[in-house]
Amino acid sequence: MRVADWIDTRDTLHLWLQIVGKVRMAHAPMLNHWWQTTLYVSPRGLTTSAVPYADGSFDIEFDFIEHLLRIRHSDGRQRTVALEPKSVAEFYGQTMAALDELDIETPIHASPNEVQEAIPFAEDHVHASYDRAAAHSFWRQLLQADRVLEEFRSHFVGKVSPVHFFWGAMDLACTRFSGRPAPPHPGGAPNCPDWVMVEGYSGELSSAGFWPGGGEEGAFYAYAYPEPAGFAEQPGLPEGAFYSHELSEYLLPYEVVAEAADPDATLTEFLQATYEAAAVHGRWDRAALEDDPSRLDHLKQ
Repeated sequence: MRVADWIDTRDTLHLWLQIVGKVRMAHAPMLNHWWQTTLYVSPRGLTTSAVPYADGSFDIEFDFIEHLLRIRHSDGRQRTVALEPKSVAEFYGQTMAALDELDIETPIHASPNEVQEAIPFAEDHVHASYDRAAAHSFWRQLLQADRVLEEFRSHFVGKVSPVHFFWGAMDLACTRFSGRPAPPHPGGAPNCPDWVMVEGYSGELSSAGFWPGGGEEGAFYAYAYPEPAGFAEQPGLPEGAFYSHELSEYLLPYEVVAEAADPDATLTEFLQATYEAAAVHGRWDRAALEDDPSRLDHLKQ
């Protein structure tokens, strides 16, 4: 699936995802690095997971099989919004109305972040595309990336994020931390306050993930903050991977992985090599931070 062939749907979906992400952010308790705001890959699409509300909870899921936005309340009530060609303004109005019908009061900052043109949601009649097949294929890309990132995550016993989807930049990510603080991030993301990035990057880290950009069909990426000297010259990368000086991160096009003889092994090789670029050059305490996820298997027999 070439990004160029579904870019209108991608950009519309990005804004729909921001609306739902902001709903979760309005109710979930604050966590370090904004981890309370993210979405998660589910067996049907992308979900908020359970969000606390009053004496119960609710969740919201983008179902890319039946192409519905499902909002479920713990009292048993639910509402749906059709995922179909419609403007951001229409989707926003329908989603907020559905929440109101479930008695979930949710004031949000109703403009997008981390995009160049931040049209308020209620006024955005520009973005109005939804290709069902493209949305389904994007979710399938996320499923494959999520599988391998979850396995990669299991080898790290230090502080590590969940494998989660950041709606600001529309990327699936997993982030490992050395345990040391990082210098304040300079910010600079479009339509996003610098203090948001300062919190997000408050610890020394190595991050990797996938987003629908950077390659013909999207790309896997990896970066370090702060970037240690020597990070950009890491050997042992799979064929097709490279360091982008423009983005200050490593890239591996999705199509390279998809066409490899062993896609999982190719992606794992990329994740491990780029992590080692951060950990070795940054002098992380790897003995304390890494372990074998099979270390207890002998006790299960």
